Amino acid sequence: MYSLHFKVTTSTCDSEGRLKLYSALQMMQDCSEMWIESEPGIQQFFTEQNMTQLLASRVVEIARVPCYKEELTVTTSVYDMKPMFGFRNTFIYDASGEPCYRTWSMGAFVDKSTGKLKRVGADAIASMNIEPQLEMNYGDRRIILPKEGGVACDPIPVLRADIDYNKHVNNANYVRMAMELLPEGFEVKGLRLEYRIPAKLGDTLQPVVYHLGETIVVSLDVRGESSAIVEFS
Repeated sequence: MYSLHFKVTTSTCDSEGRLKLYSALQMMQDCSEMWIESEPGIQQFFTEQNMTQLLASRVVEIARVPCYKEELTVTTSVYDMKPMFGFRNTFIYDASGEPCYRTWSMGAFVDKSTGKLKRVGADAIASMNIEPQLEMNYGDRRIILPKEGGVACDPIPVLRADIDYNKHVNNANYVRMAMELLPEGFEVKGLRLEYRIPAKLGDTLQPVVYHLGETIVVSLDVRGESSAIVEFS
């Protein structure tokens, strides 16, 4: 298990002094990315093979939203590993050790030069520390869009600030964009994310919003296909 410590600061708070969901996702992502330093076998394999790990999907349960100045600990651990996909838990705990956010995610292993899936060797997988799967609601990672009923919103241009070191839109930025389309006062208790086609600098995302009772789904489309789908509940 790998962990990082954070504090809820002014730059991570919303107008009510609570941790932004966008900021919580950034904390999770930082911890997940830094985790590889605790796995020298995988780190060496990725370096030699010019590979990286990309987030394919994430499911988030929100138990409580932390407030300004709270001390937080983010932990991440891999509970299953396949040749081309890895599965992990990333939790955010408060100072008393209670979970504020419970998540599980699937990552895909890709070749940096081609962007295509690439297999991790059996020896590298065997070198890893596989840990127990943590308790949470493991919902389906796949989000099925309704065939009709979507409402198109104003296009969103991809800006330089949206791009990360993998040269495409950072996963947390999709959520930030989608949250702007939620009704005022919508309290997010759960989140499902599915990433399909990476959007890059110069692309324009076309948001399509589906209101499904207490659930709102936002598809952020690029070139006629879903780049990312965000489901808020």
